[in-house]
Amino acid sequence: MDLFNKAYRYRRANDLKATGLYPYFRPITESCGGTRVQIGDRELVMAGSNNYLGLTHDPRVMKAAREAVDHFGTGCTGSRFLNGTLSIHEQMEERLAAFLQKEACITSGTGYQTNVGAIATLAGKSDVIFGDRDNHASIIDGARLAFARHLKYRHNDMEDLERLLQTTELVPGGGRIIITDGVFSMLGDLAHVPEIVALAKKYEARIMVDDAHAVGVVGPNGRGTPEHFGVSDDVDLVIGTFSKSFACLGGFVAGPREVIDYIRHTSRSVIFSASMTPGSVATVLACLDIIEAEPERRTQLWDKVAYMKRGFEELGFDVIDGGSPILSIVIGDDTTTMEFNKQLFEQGVFVNPVLPPAAPPGMSLLRTSYMATHTQDDLDEILGAFKVVAERLRIMG
Repeated sequence: MDLFNKAYRYRRANDLKATGLYPYFRPITESCGGTRVQIGDRELVMAGSNNYLGLTHDPRVMKAAREAVDHFGTGCTGSRFLNGTLSIHEQMEERLAAFLQKEACITSGTGYQTNVGAIATLAGKSDVIFGDRDNHASIIDGARLAFARHLKYRHNDMEDLERLLQTTELVPGGGRIIITDGVFSMLGDLAHVPEIVALAKKYEARIMVDDAHAVGVVGPNGRGTPEHFGVSDDVDLVIGTFSKSFACLGGFVAGPREVIDYIRHTSRSVIFSASMTPGSVATVLACLDIIEAEPERRTQLWDKVAYMKRGFEELGFDVIDGGSPILSIVIGDDTTTMEFNKQLFEQGVFVNPVLPPAAPPGMSLLRTSYMATHTQDDLDEILGAFKVVAERLRIMG
């Protein structure tokens, strides 16, 4: 009856290690400009990072982080609610709100914390959350903590969402909220935000979009999927993270001032967690400067994504291209996917294998993602490695 028995019985990781296919927790000893990494004695092209704009090694960004550490120290040693609010926290939140064209913004230590804290704060026992089945785990955990009813609709299936909205009765005083990823992190496809907006208006629901993989890169100005679809004013809350295009760590929620103020004073993620470090805050501000001043970075990124999509398709691969910097290559079989990943590593290319339930059944895939700073040689090396491994495993097409 030992509580630890489940841990003692767990074998999946060790079984993978025994086959030589275990791909997780690989320690990177050096990052060479972001697009290449050193693991052991091997240098690899990084095609599995969320550093979409390539800003983690931008000299201006690193300089801003160093200067913030010199001025404020390495950490705040307290929550935003008490001693952990710095002047640059407020500056960052004002800048982010203006960038996203929302009234206000509040940040947390991670994007995961932001989702959990905001959802659990806003949705209660009388409320109903309508969520896409492929939503990020932080959304699911936020719904669990909220104690609200959580109804999941089939991935990007607007008919199924409307069915749930139409047939679900509210208790007195309850409300509805539709929560979706803007860009789904594994497949890289975009949510049907305009259709969600239409349904929200029809059934009097609020909308929250987790745009972690979109802010900075998607939309004419990098404001994310609502801007991309031209419905920014109709989306109530935008969630984001700083661990993608903003090159550091943290998360934010932006929306109406009164709602953000309520989250600020009641979210457990804000009140009971240490605030973002000075270096991270300064990094966000520097990245935001670059995102606003250098739209050509997004153009460079999309040109490289288009080049890679053409290259993979010419090689005969089944490519999921949903309009994001993520291109997922469908392999199918779990074991073949892991073997393919292992051989890519041996060829000097780092990608991420994705198996069910993170991928649909029978659609195990290799998740690749691209940066504005990848060189042409990087891209051709990735395609060359895929070609070599596919020919070895005889799975072209």
